[in-house]
Amino acid sequence: MQRDKFFREIENVRHPNEKLIKTHCSYCGMQCGMNLRVDTTTNKIIGVEPRYDWPVTVGKMCPKGVTAYQQTNHKDRILKPLIRDDASKKGTKEGFREASWEAAYDLIAKNFNKLQQEYGKDSLSVFSGVSMTNEKCYLTGKFARVALQTRYIDYNGRFCMSSAAGGFLRSFGVDRGSTLPWTDIHETDCLFIAGSNTAECHPTSMFRIWEVQSRGGYLIVVDPRETPIARRADLHLDLKPGTDLALANGIVHQLIEMGYIDEEFINKHTNGFEETKELVKDFTPENTSEITGVGVEKIIRAAEIYGKAPNAVVMFARGIEQQHKGVDNVSGYVNMALVTGKIGRPKSGVATFTGQGNGQGGREHGQKSDLLPGYRKITNPEHVKEVCNVWGISPEEMPQAGVSAYEMFELMQQKTIRGLYLLCSNPAVSAPNLNFVRSALKDLDFMVCSDFYLSESAEFADVILPSVTWSEDEGTVTNIEGRIIKINKAQEPLGESKPDWQIQVELAEKLGRGDYFRHLKTARDVADEFRLASKGGYADYYGATWEKIDKQDGVFWPCRDDEDPGTPHMFLDKKFYHPDGKAKICALPYRPPAEEPCEDYPIRLTTGRVVYHYLSGNQTRRIPFLKDMCPEPYVEVHPELAEKYGITHEERVQLFTRRGKAVYKVKITEAIRKDTVFVPYHFGHDESINLLTIAALDPISRMPEFKACAAQIKKLETQQEVKEAH
Repeated sequence: MQRDKFFREIENVRHPNEKLIKTHCSYCGMQCGMNLRVDTTTNKIIGVEPRYDWPVTVGKMCPKGVTAYQQTNHKDRILKPLIRDDASKKGTKEGFREASWEAAYDLIAKNFNKLQQEYGKDSLSVFSGVSMTNEKCYLTGKFARVALQTRYIDYNGRFCMSSAAGGFLRSFGVDRGSTLPWTDIHETDCLFIAGSNTAECHPTSMFRIWEVQSRGGYLIVVDPRETPIARRADLHLDLKPGTDLALANGIVHQLIEMGYIDEEFINKHTNGFEETKELVKDFTPENTSEITGVGVEKIIRAAEIYGKAPNAVVMFARGIEQQHKGVDNVSGYVNMALVTGKIGRPKSGVATFTGQGNGQGGREHGQKSDLLPGYRKITNPEHVKEVCNVWGISPEEMPQAGVSAYEMFELMQQKTIRGLYLLCSNPAVSAPNLNFVRSALKDLDFMVCSDFYLSESAEFADVILPSVTWSEDEGTVTNIEGRIIKINKAQEPLGESKPDWQIQVELAEKLGRGDYFRHLKTARDVADEFRLASKGGYADYYGATWEKIDKQDGVFWPCRDDEDPGTPHMFLDKKFYHPDGKAKICALPYRPPAEEPCEDYPIRLTTGRVVYHYLSGNQTRRIPFLKDMCPEPYVEVHPELAEKYGITHEERVQLFTRRGKAVYKVKITEAIRKDTVFVPYHFGHDESINLLTIAALDPISRMPEFKACAAQIKKLETQQEVKEAH
């Protein structure tokens, strides 16, 4: 009744010529349901309201979501193509002039063709992002391999989700970020959450987490910081950054020692248990405590709570994944579910908190250097043949696998890669070791950037193409659960901006490869080809039509045909995707962080997010409310560490590592370990913490180690020192 009254009151204050467009938020993987309010007299978006009919978040929205609509008609939008006339100003906002699309396309085609004629097809590269629809992600992969005919394509999920993908593939034989629907979570008995600042990064999931505790269930949180969710947890495991694998092995050791394993499940449905059992013998509570800094009693209690719970879900995020052993960390925590048999049934399983809006779908359909649509491998001849049949090329024409995102910057520095087409990503802020990455971007022979704002990365471009925001196009994305949902168009593109799929179709024509693209005249055309290209793959979307998505409030993949409703719960039949149908319990030797504290750099540095900003901040730093709430980065310092360095609250200090330095305002807090400092990463130019982070890469996922490196703090005694440090 209260809700009905609320909506009646809303109706009374609506704009007289208003219509509602049902859609989803543009930001994180929660993809909260929303209605965009559109003024039909101007056909412009004027506001937003939550959707109470969306089953995942049920009317919940975060500060970013309620202001997301403001990005579409923002004064900073790029409305026409920009061409740089002054190459000496690369890396700045200067030196651009407005141009026609025809002039921009001609210049791109001329330079791309020239580079490939002189240096070969692989002299060009594509770097993309997963805040795009599935259709755009799919077409970007096709554009790289068919229009540009280059092997070098990768994406920003390499800095976000690739370790989760690698761990799931190794453990299960398939990568879907959640083995169960989010609507199960509040009904479980124990949530074990590792490396996720959930209350800030995925706040609209918190009502389900609180419900677990309200029902008498348990919440265990693993994090070096006492984040808001850690403060509310029944047990907070405050480990040293970079020691997750030791903790996971220690808990598996205890589960075995305390008799909480499911021997029948292990024997019937897994491989690798005996090897793992032998390896974790050394991870006694005492040894694990010595490595991780977590108290012995906490480790024992965590294993007891999880082991006794009738149902439990292990959840994790970038805290465990953004390490040079992130894949091992993921498989290590997955081992907890496998040895106890708490997977392949409702209310139990494993899940990762997806950082980007399409972090799941964006990694499944061809943007990764070694993948093709449907999660097919480019190294598998049969997989290549299946995709070539859809694309109309021969298998011999398919480029080989390329390299990962950071390794592409290394090839740029070496002049193997000389041209770049960048879209939907801002690596000049989000990549590690930024002094190196920015230098590589600056030295490119020719760079094209597609964006709706002039980002820090766009400042290095020779041509900028104005793309659209999420509300000016339509398509599908795949949310945090593996549920395919529909994004609907609310407004016509602003100025001369165009959707990225249209840009690629038109650019392919200019490059002489239009025969493979010109049949794609609408987003729906791209969607139909994309579904066909995924058919038969592990990530099979063929049956997920737009009509079915609307009818069902989303469709979980795999969805193989018109009659298939989709797959909310994975592995209910206890059949995993390895050839023998069994999951892999992985024996994982512990490795320390790539860079440990030492005399010169005695402090551990870790990075993360805040509730008011998204990724590199290119969008959220422009929204007045979000900017006001968090206008600049800061460094969290424990009171005892602050006292040691003579640092006071809100004074400015210089933080530095072997790779770079930056100046930050101090936030003194007991919510951080005494040996650790934390800086949020949403800020650009000289404020970016990734000037300091290390590019140590995971051997499987090629994920950089954003979450752990050795650092030092310098107190700046005078205003002159502060000025010089900047």
